[in-house]
Amino acid sequence: MLSFDRLSGDSGCIELDFLEREATPESAMKLGIRLHLAGLSLSDTVSILEELGVDRHRTTVHRWVQKADLQPTDGANPNHVAVDETVIQLNSDRYWLYAAVDPDTNRLLHVRLYPTRTNAITSMFLSELREKHQVDDAVFLVDGAPWLHAACHRHGLRFHHVTHRNRNTVERVFREVKRRTNQFSNTFSHVEPSTAENWLQAFAFAWNQLI
Repeated sequence: MLSFDRLSGDSGCIELDFLEREATPESAMKLGIRLHLAGLSLSDTVSILEELGVDRHRTTVHRWVQKADLQPTDGANPNHVAVDETVIQLNSDRYWLYAAVDPDTNRLLHVRLYPTRTNAITSMFLSELREKHQVDDAVFLVDGAPWLHAACHRHGLRFHHVTHRNRNTVERVFREVKRRTNQFSNTFSHVEPSTAENWLQAFAFAWNQLI
């Protein structure tokens, strides 16, 4: 069950630059986006909007989330960064979701979806993470995956091989992603990779707003 007090954050941080092409009131659009990203299905989100006098289709709410282009904010300066990856099914293909989390705040720092998992891909993920946040002095918490160790070495980042404790934060994020995708059989169906990644970026934004 969704706890509505989790929606009390500032919805003003949701920018709706596409608003001039929409007939829906801005407040209703922001509420619809926040309801869906907080855990409600598109159908349940539409039902609540209908109770408020806003009659919109599920695909419309989905389009709002996509066009809002929500992403985690930049500029964090964490002491530790937990990094891991997990498999996400996209249509009939397996993709790898990479995530970096600040275990001290539980905030998602960066998420990306890749069609494969290699040393080069992992290094690319860490490069993007370093561009977005001040992580060069942080201690990275990783498991025994050789691609994570190799990428940290390549970037000159300090890392510890841990399997529990602070790394549990990134596992909690993955569990929530899987819980959400379980609503549609743990698969992004009939969508392009860019659409799935956009949803995951929006999820990361919402996660940071709601924790």
